Amino acid sequence: MAAIWRWARTLGPARVRGKALPRLFFFTDPIRTPDPEAVIRRLPRGAGVVYRAFGDPQAVRKGRRLVQAGRRRGLVILAGADPGLASRIGADGVHLPERSAGSAAGLRRARPTWIVTAAAHGRSAIVHARRSGVDAVFVSPVFPSSSPSAGRPLGSLRFASLIRQAEVSAYALGGVNARTARWLSHTGAIGIAAIEALLD
Repeated sequence: MAAIWRWARTLGPARVRGKALPRLFFFTDPIRTPDPEAVIRRLPRGAGVVYRAFGDPQAVRKGRRLVQAGRRRGLVILAGADPGLASRIGADGVHLPERSAGSAAGLRRARPTWIVTAAAHGRSAIVHARRSGVDAVFVSPVFPSSSPSAGRPLGSLRFASLIRQAEVSAYALGGVNARTARWLSHTGAIGIAAIEALLD
């Protein structure tokens, strides 16, 4: 984590509505990260967490625990895919799946203090998310990833080209670790997102 954080800090910071966006995000996963609180305790102050419940019936209880743990660490907490869950757990915003990016403008009007981000896996999705009013996009996969849903990696050069053309604040997700993070330093990314690479 220390090595990834060093590279994340070299990336250009971004602010939305007077708030700094984290340069490092941890994405939870019930299978791959069974103890997200342990990771949260090690995250640097100012980092972010995307809590992905995936329909867990205990999502509200677990989400509130993560928000409380994150507040103690000065972290930004987003709920994945579910604005209702974000509201119930007191999150700082919501991270939308690619197919739901179009709802960003409505969410920002309804929740003007929220950070609203979206997933994007290609040029058209990145452009659509920007036009829909998201604060930032998480573009993936940038590098080869062990995620079962990961497609063909973009590579750092293609990633850089896509986000510069779209003129959008973007995080690199997918296969980002202590070895690959260095390739992001001149891409225009505002931050790094990871799952397993942030485990102890």
